[in-house]
Parts: sequence; C-alpha cells; structure tokens
Amino acid sequence: MNKKIHTDKAPQAIGPYSQAVVCRNMVFTSGQIPLNPETGMLEGENISEQTHRVCQNLKAVLEASGASLETAVKTVCYLANISDFSEFNEVYAQYFTEKPARSCVAVKQLPKGALVEVEVVAETR
Repeated sequence: MNKKIHTDKAPQAIGPYSQAVVCRNMVFTSGQIPLNPETGMLEGENISEQTHRVCQNLKAVLEASGASLETAVKTVCYLANISDFSEFNEVYAQYFTEKPARSCVAVKQLPKGALVEVEVVAETR
C-alpha cells in the first residue's frame, strides 16, 4: 500500500495532492515551488534564491519519507525562463551532489509566478 507523506517543514499542498507518496522503496515528490513553509508565501527575488528554497523544501519532504537528496535517482526541473539555466545549475549542484538523472525544461508559467519548480524520485533507505 502506498504511503502519503506530510511534513510541516515544507509548504502545504496548494491543491488536491500529497507532498510525496512512497511506493515500495521509492518516493515520488510533488513539484516544489519556492514557498516558505511557515508563511506559505513565495520566497526569493531571483532564480538563485528561489532554487535554494525549492531544494530546502525538497530536502524536508524527502527526509520525511525516509529518503534524501543523496538517494535521488531522477529530477524534473521546470524553469519559467530558460536563460536562468546556468544560475539554476549552480545552486542545484550544491544540493544534488550525486548527480541523479534529470530533465530540465522551460515552461510558459508556474504556479504563483514562481521562477522554478522541481520534483524528485528517490530511493528510501
């Protein structure tokens, strides 16, 4: 049976979905945008600041599920502007040091006007 993950250390879902779901030994996170978990407000004025917040949110969700950034096997990254790709990569590389497989695409618009959204598939411990 699948286990739904919830932690107060990451933003609450802004729609009808779970922060993550664990299926067997894998965790599938929902996409995280740069919401401050305490205020529910968008955090960060630029792609670097927003990427730090997204990665901190993902770290909290993964840890609540029994996984970690180090056990990530795949990420999907959405950027509101592909010209932010290099700056995004600089911050992303600080968190995803094991270099999981990844897709990164530009999209027309993200929820709440965010500049970045990232989702993760990871192995639980």
